[in-house]
Amino acid sequence: MKPRRSKDNWGWEFIAPALLLITLFVIVPCAWGIGLSFTAFDGISKPYFVGFENYARLKDDPLVWTTLTNTAVFVLFTLPTGLALSLAVAMALDQKWFRGRSAMRAMYFLPNVTSLAAVAFVWQWLLNPEFGLFNALLRSFGLPTPGWLGDPNLAMPTVAAVSVWHGLGFSVLIYISGLKSIPDEVLEAAKIDGASFWQSFRHVTWPLLTPTTMFLTIMGVIGGFQVFQSVYIMTGGGPLDKTRVYLFYLWQTAFQSLDFGYASAMAVLLFAIVLVLTVLQRQYYNRRLQTWQ
Repeated sequence: MKPRRSKDNWGWEFIAPALLLITLFVIVPCAWGIGLSFTAFDGISKPYFVGFENYARLKDDPLVWTTLTNTAVFVLFTLPTGLALSLAVAMALDQKWFRGRSAMRAMYFLPNVTSLAAVAFVWQWLLNPEFGLFNALLRSFGLPTPGWLGDPNLAMPTVAAVSVWHGLGFSVLIYISGLKSIPDEVLEAAKIDGASFWQSFRHVTWPLLTPTTMFLTIMGVIGGFQVFQSVYIMTGGGPLDKTRVYLFYLWQTAFQSLDFGYASAMAVLLFAIVLVLTVLQRQYYNRRLQTWQ
């Protein structure tokens, strides 16, 4: 006679496959990377323990601080710009009078499902200073033609703008979901009280969108600190290291300099930075939610 299975174990049985995959492909590699950060390892020879030497190198490496600064600039450009644009587009697409909303939503989401590598190649061609479409249009109007990706002052804003364009569809969909969750009665009550469109947005819509904004902000910061493909393809970290972001430098350290121990220490530092920023954002938004409640 088979023993009866306890209902208490059903939950574990359901999550066991996913838990096994997460352990194998996330937790074990992360633990391995943390352990590797305390070694010197070139990928060929046997790693040997060096203690905190790799972490001591971080504070004396000027490229670490340069690339962290470039990454912070990238995040500061893409995050508020992306949130503002996606909210504006979402509010426009949420209007009942707007015709063709479904088609427009699909159009905005199309870049998001396209490979970022392919998108970066296309934008690199469009922004080519000699035969790119943008400069051809500017030239036809007799306007000066900038170097875009070759100009130290324009390279980072250009890469960041392409990233905003690529990720806009996802944020728009999330904001539309947030707008749909706001009860019509609340908006109608504000209208009956004589609130203008701006007053209704400021005192009703925007506060009620706080959980949505919190999610997009956290995801935006995490994604911003992981920017790599667009920089690798469009600029290669140049010109003059102006677009050399932290993850690109980490990749160069690991796979070009074959210094896997130091690269692992850089990865741990990146994890710590993102973790601290995420906790701070959670605390900030939780305080705002408590204030409005």
